[in-house]
Amino acid sequence: MKKLLILPLALLCLQSFAQEDIAAKYGNLITGTELKKHLTIIAGDEFEGRETGTEGQRKAAAYIEAQFKLMGLQKPDALKTYQQFYPLFQDSVIETMLNINGTLAAHGKDYLVPISDNKTVKFKSNKLVFAGYGIDDSAYSDYKKINVKGKVVVFFLGEPKKDGKYFIGEAGRQSKWTYPGLENKLAVALAKGAVGVFVVNPNMETFSKRFVDYNTNSNISFESMPELATSNTLNYAILAHAYAKNIFPVNFDTAMANAKKKNVFSLAPTDFKIAIAYSYQKNRNIINASNVIGVIEGTDKKDEYVFLTGHYDHLGKHDGKIYYGADDDGSGTVGVIQMAAAFAKAAAEGHRPRRTIVFMTVSGEEKGLWGSEYYSDHPLYPLSKTSVDLNTDMVGRTDTERKTADTLNYIYVVGHDKISSEMPVINEAANAKYTNLILDYKFDDPNDKERIYYRSDHYNFARKGVPVLFFYDGMLKADYHKPTDTVDKINFDLYEKRVKMIFYTAWEIANRENMLNRDKPLDAGTR
Repeated sequence: MKKLLILPLALLCLQSFAQEDIAAKYGNLITGTELKKHLTIIAGDEFEGRETGTEGQRKAAAYIEAQFKLMGLQKPDALKTYQQFYPLFQDSVIETMLNINGTLAAHGKDYLVPISDNKTVKFKSNKLVFAGYGIDDSAYSDYKKINVKGKVVVFFLGEPKKDGKYFIGEAGRQSKWTYPGLENKLAVALAKGAVGVFVVNPNMETFSKRFVDYNTNSNISFESMPELATSNTLNYAILAHAYAKNIFPVNFDTAMANAKKKNVFSLAPTDFKIAIAYSYQKNRNIINASNVIGVIEGTDKKDEYVFLTGHYDHLGKHDGKIYYGADDDGSGTVGVIQMAAAFAKAAAEGHRPRRTIVFMTVSGEEKGLWGSEYYSDHPLYPLSKTSVDLNTDMVGRTDTERKTADTLNYIYVVGHDKISSEMPVINEAANAKYTNLILDYKFDDPNDKERIYYRSDHYNFARKGVPVLFFYDGMLKADYHKPTDTVDKINFDLYEKRVKMIFYTAWEIANRENMLNRDKPLDAGTR
């Protein structure tokens, strides 16, 4: 019965491949030779590892933009160029002061103010209140009996367990109170009227020099909605254990023992009279990074969109060594460039896609999916009209941990069981007709310890409800995030085959009658 239902759907998905095989004609323009030509440049010395916010990243963006111009892609109407710029912030501390009961604390020894998360501010308070883990949840709350309005709150990082298992989240797993954790706890304290927060990390008794330097000297940070950053957070300081013990409003040793065991805190009101004066001032410079975007306008369905994405940034240059990022994600970046060239050639010869295709290479992925987050929060095209994002991140090598006979003929496909039931059918049909790769869904296992679904740029489309597929070679060991991720390690025959498969999938989605359905509940989870 199932076979009778599936077969017509698969055939229907290939409707645009019928008669003269136009897709194959242009898919065959994607060759290992062309991929290697561009990858040798992208992952070469000149771009110095393409770290976001550096000259190397800007050179790579200019190169990609030049390729898009050369092949005749349009820029987005909303932009002045092919680049969607977004701000990064480089902060440096001007002054920090914490005075308790008339005694100055030593920054870097007694306390530390993380530079990226805090803003210029001053406050005073004469009350300190202990709030356990700082959690306010239907399953557990540290705020039931305490009033923190106008006071400074102190709490531990982490969340409690019962009978040895986490109980706030699902299936005994850590919840949002662990990750993103502190962000949620600060929001609660702010909503309840606190003026500041002291944080105690049970696993950080003192501060290493490296940690102090990282949080004091200039560094680059990102805020997708910087216009909201000054109003939706509280300043906080991390306290060293010895210092916290001197000012804690309850027995610190007992509280620490409970926090380390992740015990539930049963809190009674613990207001503690203490004179607190705090000030923090920093300087903020803005550095622009960018997503590079080229467009082929569709025909009768031009107001619907197909995205092909990959991140062009990598880790940069450190200790005199260039982290080339040939596979991660030079391979995906060049794959997008080559698919753009193939679609552009088809359009120039009278085979323009029905839907508009947007080719977007993003930066900031290695920093935390910054570029795609910025795009998804500031979209140039309606996300409700975006049929799919096909994201390509590392497709040039083989998984050194894969010990099966198909090692030279596979690709991991991530996201096939989410958002749209049509997505895997279309992808599998295109692959069966043209490339016959083994499509491995290993990383869609909900128990995937690597959490691969959450680790590349498709995630920021998925969290907005856009159907996605993420194509990936699984190379997590070997040369992953090392200077040895170089062009000579790429398997260009397999690389070519994978990019062609993605192209054929995009061709079908761009030319079929309907946008992909969105018939599965949105459960993007949290990164």
